[in-house]
Amino acid sequence: MRQDKPGVLLVNLGTPDAPTSAAVKRYLKQFLSDKRVVDVPRIIWWPVLRGAILPLRSPRVAKLYASVWMDEGSPLLVYSQRQRNALAKLTDMPVALGMSYGNPSLQSGVDELLAQGVTRLIVLPLYPQFSSSTVSAVWDGLHEIFRTRRTLPDIQLIRDYATHPAYIAALKDSVERSFAQHGKPDVLLLSYHGIPQRFANQGDDYPLRCEHTTACLREALGMNEDELIMTFQSRFGREPWLMPYTDETVKSLPEKGIRHIQVMSPGFSADCLETLEEINEQNREFFLHAGGEKFEYIPALNDDELHIRMMLELVNSGR
Repeated sequence: MRQDKPGVLLVNLGTPDAPTSAAVKRYLKQFLSDKRVVDVPRIIWWPVLRGAILPLRSPRVAKLYASVWMDEGSPLLVYSQRQRNALAKLTDMPVALGMSYGNPSLQSGVDELLAQGVTRLIVLPLYPQFSSSTVSAVWDGLHEIFRTRRTLPDIQLIRDYATHPAYIAALKDSVERSFAQHGKPDVLLLSYHGIPQRFANQGDDYPLRCEHTTACLREALGMNEDELIMTFQSRFGREPWLMPYTDETVKSLPEKGIRHIQVMSPGFSADCLETLEEINEQNREFFLHAGGEKFEYIPALNDDELHIRMMLELVNSGR
């Protein structure tokens, strides 16, 4: 009889190996070549990507990464490794980390677990709100890994956890700690990563999942729709993305009499370039320059104890 041995694969997006132009170019090439991320026909997209975007964008993005790089490495990787280590201490299941792009790769995470005799993969993509551009990319990556192999473990993919009570409780605790430290703001702004509006029109329920998280957290905090608002950040290209846009909203708030805001990015399970530089630096500057007086960024849940406990609940449900 086949012995059942579950193992946990934590997955996040990925990061360059170093804050250098060469490393960023390698990372962006892999990331922006994924059809789940950019679905423009290859014959059109690849010449643009290789001839213009990678040469021009890589040096600029490398400087941004350098501004947030930690002593131990890229913030996303550092916090993801801490999450993996913390979860491993709470469970008897093997736990590995893999990234959809960059290192450690998705395949290295799978291989690490299979080498330990795992027969059932519990895959937890650390994206609280499902999107075809993130979670489905993990599914595609797993399919590619096993496409030519002669054996296949049982695989349980946790689609998302946008309204999981333990997730909402962890967010609530983080917000309340920030309010206790800095005072309650005029507005708590939840900034989610954007996707093209076209993806949502074609059936991606990501914006709905963001709305569900927002509604749950608003209720948990006892705030109304004027006190807690949601926006979308990090748009790319010229086509319409999910609205309202974070940067435009932040710039418009002071003229409405909003002087103090706190910003949280609930869609990011670990702090990274998009939170530490785009939100905490760029959007802070936008708000203060527009006449705002007080701006605080509420960190991602990272390796917070309640966050790790939530992960444990999720993976235990798949045992």
